[in-house]
Amino acid sequence: MTGIRRARYRGLARVCLQHVFSATALNVIRLDAYWSTTPLSRPRTSRLERLAHVLTA
Repeated sequence: MTGIRRARYRGLARVCLQHVFSATALNVIRLDAYWSTTPLSRPRTSRLERLAHVLTA
């Protein structure tokens, strides 16, 4: 969503600022979904977690 896996800038200060802005943007998106009562999609589960769930059931 925000492309946070790869920084656009060089230098720790700019990268840190980019992460702060990205986290703020995600929080605004989550707040908008909460206030408009539109549920966000469920987070994806890993294959290992799904396998563990199947094996325990």
